[in-house]
Amino acid sequence: MSKISKIFKVSSSSSSRPSSSSGSDSSSRSRHHRSRSGPAPQEAIHRLRETEAMLTKKQQYLESRIEQEITIAKKNGTKNKRAALQALKRKKRFEQQLTQIDGTLSTIEFQREALENATTNTEVLKNMGYAAKAIKEVHQNIDLDKIDSLMQDITEQQEVAQEISDAISRPFGDQFDEDELLAELAELEQEELEESMKNMSRLPSVPTTKLPSTRPSHRATSKKRTEDDHDMRRLASWAS
Repeated sequence: MSKISKIFKVSSSSSSRPSSSSGSDSSSRSRHHRSRSGPAPQEAIHRLRETEAMLTKKQQYLESRIEQEITIAKKNGTKNKRAALQALKRKKRFEQQLTQIDGTLSTIEFQREALENATTNTEVLKNMGYAAKAIKEVHQNIDLDKIDSLMQDITEQQEVAQEISDAISRPFGDQFDEDELLAELAELEQEELEESMKNMSRLPSVPTTKLPSTRPSHRATSKKRTEDDHDMRRLASWAS
């Protein structure tokens, strides 16, 4: 007979006896009650951290023992071969224990982080539920019809305020055509330009006669050269 058929057989026999089913219900309720009153998450996290600290100290102890056994094996390598082999055997056992502790620490660390995350998520969900209830309580005191009426009133008041602002900023007095003023300004600029041209035409004219040249004539240059030659001859005759 398979395990599934045995399970169905047991369940059918238990359903045929109401007294036993009531007893099982009471026992299941008691187990459920015990599970609900389990250890607190913070206490479990604290115990896991204590276990991690204990295993870390054990790691440090094993590492120091491994170093000691290596030293003993090196010291007795040639003198006492039996002692060296015993030291190496102890080193192997310590290394195995160290490997087991590494795996145990990884498992405990994973379990602690999962429990911390679960605790954080529970607290976050609790606060979110509390905030949702507060929002619901606030919204219960708000009437949507009153909100629509209030928004309409605000819109109307904004329109009235805009009309008042437009009325206040509207200019008073005579209104002038800006294009006409620009055309008049252009005429004034043209008149000023024409007046400037007339003033320029009244300036004195440039003289057209040729100015006398300051360069000496050829005749004067020849006369000066003849006088210089005569003086040189007189000076030579005096020296002789």
